[in-house]
Amino acid sequence: MSCILLLIPTTSYRTSDFVTAAYKLGVELIVASNERQTLEEIVPGHTLTLDFYNLDESVNKVVSFAKERLIDAVVSTDEDAVILAAMISEALGLPHNPIAATETTKYKDRLRTVLTRASIPTPMAHCFSTTDSLDETAQGVSYPCVLKPIHLSASRGVIRADTQEEFKIAFLRIIKILSDPEVKRLGKEAAKKILVESFIAGEEVALEGLLQNGKLTVLALFDKPDPLNGPFFEETIYVTPSRLSLMVQEKIAVCTEQACFAIGLTEGPVHAELRINGGPFVLEVAARSIGGICSRTLKFGLGVSLEEVIVRHALKMPIDSLQRQQAASGVMMIPIPHAGRLANIEGVDEASKVAGIEGVTIMIRRTQKVIPLPEGRRYLGFIFARGENPSDVEAALRKAHRALKFTIDEECS
Repeated sequence: MSCILLLIPTTSYRTSDFVTAAYKLGVELIVASNERQTLEEIVPGHTLTLDFYNLDESVNKVVSFAKERLIDAVVSTDEDAVILAAMISEALGLPHNPIAATETTKYKDRLRTVLTRASIPTPMAHCFSTTDSLDETAQGVSYPCVLKPIHLSASRGVIRADTQEEFKIAFLRIIKILSDPEVKRLGKEAAKKILVESFIAGEEVALEGLLQNGKLTVLALFDKPDPLNGPFFEETIYVTPSRLSLMVQEKIAVCTEQACFAIGLTEGPVHAELRINGGPFVLEVAARSIGGICSRTLKFGLGVSLEEVIVRHALKMPIDSLQRQQAASGVMMIPIPHAGRLANIEGVDEASKVAGIEGVTIMIRRTQKVIPLPEGRRYLGFIFARGENPSDVEAALRKAHRALKFTIDEECS
């Protein structure tokens, strides 16, 4: 029986989907995270507790474990552990992306440098220290610009500035985010840097792909119909197939594959974000699959999940089809309107009954604290839809969202 090690941060939404895929394939599963109690409930007796912040220690712990139980593949479910997955794979002699390439996708300043040197269209960028003179920095950049931490994901801390005054406010706001103890521990030296890059106007898309021996297969191309022009960049609706022309879609695929080659990525899932402005500009390339539970909107062949595709690829198991099922599909990440504590949720049944809606999943429980972007990193939940065409899917998602009502107590913000 093949054995796969899953690295699952405790903040992950995707635990059940990967566990289900592994069990469906009859694969022995070892789940590693940083909270044993949670893991024991998922896979009793098949867990490892690792410190995702101490990479060398975690690698050594897995190497010792592998002396007793042969591990055939290592997969990180989320961005937090992609570098650790590459390091463990290298230590065990398993196929993997080069560690340096994985680090490039993790740190936005490195990504911009690599893409620029390879002449891949990408925003112009400069990296600044959190201790740099605020006045001098604000005077030395071009506007509009986008400021962001170099190591956080899901648009956390990403802010647009159109003037020097807006720049100063955004810079100080990001410094406050970077001062959070968890963020500092995760980023170490990276938590002392802020990337400032040119703002690229235009439609934004997300590409979900799979690399096999350096060759990119596009699994899905998502349109993002809500404009992402700032000042914050909270993603809401993803719809596939894309309504862009086939010529533009091909350019996006080629540009993404060229970016992967420049970075050095060769194997496994890829999630890329691009803007279309005369041609595609690469904003992000991540050595992982789509975040949250958005993958549930994708099915391949005869109903195969994205997680099953990833597990099969990691274990070199046959994949019958990478063709996405033909129906249009989409997901809405339900945004948090303001900070506070979630007091009540209404309209879930009504939203679920909207034609085309496949499910409404609320991820935050009543009484839990909610924090919107740019400080936050979570969504209230997810709405899933399927239909004959992308326009119907988008309309269904918007109608279902209008049916939902969230009461957030501001007194606890």
